[in-house]
Amino acid sequence: MSKKKHLSLATKILMGLAFGAIYGVATNIMFSHHPTLEWIVANITYPIGQIFLRLIFMVVIPLIFSALALGVAELGDLRRLGRIGFKTLFYTIIVTSISVLIGLTLVNLVEPGKGLSDEARTNLTKTISNTATQQNIQRAQESKSVVQTILDIIPRNPLADAVGSMDEGYRGGGLLAVMFFSLIVGIALARSDPAKTQTFLHFLQGLYEITMKIIGFAMAIAPYGVFALIFSITARLGFEVVAILGKYVLVVIAGLLIHQFGVYSLLVKTLAKMSPITFFKAIREVMLTAFSTSSSNATLPTSIKVTEENLGVPKEISRFVLTLGSTANQNGTALYEGVTVLFLAQFFGIELSLGSQITVLLMAILAGIGTAGVPGGSLPFIVLILTSVGIPGEGIGVILGVDRLLDMCRTVLNVTGDITAAAYIARSEGYNIGQKT
Repeated sequence: MSKKKHLSLATKILMGLAFGAIYGVATNIMFSHHPTLEWIVANITYPIGQIFLRLIFMVVIPLIFSALALGVAELGDLRRLGRIGFKTLFYTIIVTSISVLIGLTLVNLVEPGKGLSDEARTNLTKTISNTATQQNIQRAQESKSVVQTILDIIPRNPLADAVGSMDEGYRGGGLLAVMFFSLIVGIALARSDPAKTQTFLHFLQGLYEITMKIIGFAMAIAPYGVFALIFSITARLGFEVVAILGKYVLVVIAGLLIHQFGVYSLLVKTLAKMSPITFFKAIREVMLTAFSTSSSNATLPTSIKVTEENLGVPKEISRFVLTLGSTANQNGTALYEGVTVLFLAQFFGIELSLGSQITVLLMAILAGIGTAGVPGGSLPFIVLILTSVGIPGEGIGVILGVDRLLDMCRTVLNVTGDITAAAYIARSEGYNIGQKT
């Protein structure tokens, strides 16, 4: 008698995503603006989705600390650490630049913000959420100088940065400060007498194993959490705003697809020496998790697990590169920010010179490196770029209605970029990757 074939977790997550979108849109069409629909979303589906997300978010800090400290300690040789760190930084800058250039090229060719009627522009303006807009403008106005931003990466109180890192309004170093502290701990651990630090090393290894086990608990309910998250978004959004902003959404998604399956395929083939088809099949669970959570940080546990088990990347490289990449290698976010700024310039009828577009390019690259890997983390940076080139900061409200959808899409690109970097660096260090461990 043959055994019953069970669906894979990735398939279940995909089904949850598909059914959530179908039921959400259908509900929006039939019961749009009905108070019962809002009650169901606010009191049932939204909380279920948040339970799934919070189970993941609550282990992000211990995971980053244990994974990064262990990764650095296990590299051992500080010269090797410096070499891998340089490769990661160089890869990030080059590939992020390519992503922004793709976005700016598309938005200049298609010009999605032009050709809107006065009525359509008025309707779009009415969709602006004043509260959300003002919050993002205020956060952008409170932005720190470059010098202060650099200083904040070195934490005066690592615990304070760990506590505030998930708060979108936190003004300290946040996750970058936590990562810096973890790096220093890992370096010190590598330089210390093993006989005296063995207990602490075992503690870090135990902490890492515990966080991965908790992630396993969360992923067991992932299909239901994904269904609830997608239903909540589509039931509220429907097609109205998406139809008005259709060209803008399509330009962003087209840019993301070109980078995802064009640029990354080329990088995987030439740098990691892997078949792109094999690569994307191996990481499909990560891409689905990224799409459903809209967070590189929340996807980090799955990224590490899949990169080590499905691609065979050594743990000391995967933990180091992926942990840094979850905050510092945001290719999709950089592309999205560049497209959004030029779209809003077209929307408001503002012609940006070549110099202004170069400014947008550079700022989007920097923002892609420094943006927090949490949902909505890029919005304050967009306001900063808007105001720097003379576009009203309030324009951010125009795209708030579809930001979450695009956030989900660009997060897929972000985490794929992290795994591509890990695969390339592992191959450059002489490891034979592409084999399941």
